[in-house]
Amino acid sequence: MSDDTPGARAADWTRTRTFAAVAALTVTLALAAACWIISVGRMSGMNMGAATRLGSFAFFVAVWVPMMAAMMLPGAGAAVLRRAYASYGLGAVSGFVIAYVGVWAAIGVVVYALYRPHGSVAAGVLVIAAGLYELTPFKQACRRRCRRDDRSGFAFGLCCVGSSIGLMVALLALGLMSVLWMVVITVITVAQKLLPPRAAMDLPLVLAMVGFGVLIIVAPSSIPGLMPAM
Repeated sequence: MSDDTPGARAADWTRTRTFAAVAALTVTLALAAACWIISVGRMSGMNMGAATRLGSFAFFVAVWVPMMAAMMLPGAGAAVLRRAYASYGLGAVSGFVIAYVGVWAAIGVVVYALYRPHGSVAAGVLVIAAGLYELTPFKQACRRRCRRDDRSGFAFGLCCVGSSIGLMVALLALGLMSVLWMVVITVITVAQKLLPPRAAMDLPLVLAMVGFGVLIIVAPSSIPGLMPAM
């Protein structure tokens, strides 16, 4: 005989929510892993460091969208869990994830319009600017909202763009088709989405980025893969 008491129903609802949340997170991370495989395959042989060319718009989109999904979905795991737990299923989560990745896909249009192959000085200046951006109140506000604002995939995406755009500029400066820098930037963005801001961790990152930018300017040959071999 089934137990239909309020306590039993509450326990069933909790189990349903928990299962939905775990399933949603598993699917999201599996999608991110698949996008990593796609991105690495499409980027093979394309890295020319700061001199990387984006190719046709169609080719760029075919690289950019899975790249953003690969890099940004792991950091959205906590938001996916909260969304799935609150909505009881994968349907609402799928819309959330599509909107979130869609925001980053739209940023790709801006990147394609503005990006140009560049030299080591420009790369160094961009990395320094990206490091200093980490200290701005706007960055910090976006980071805080990115860690808790999951009302919609679109709103979450906008907050996370504001939080991570400086790091993406650094990636563009160093080599958009570089798997190494893609991994480095992904690790930092995931850490910033999951961990609260702490000066003990954030300030060393800023100093490292600024110092690295200066090194790029004064000794570009010391950075492997920054410029194509002549």
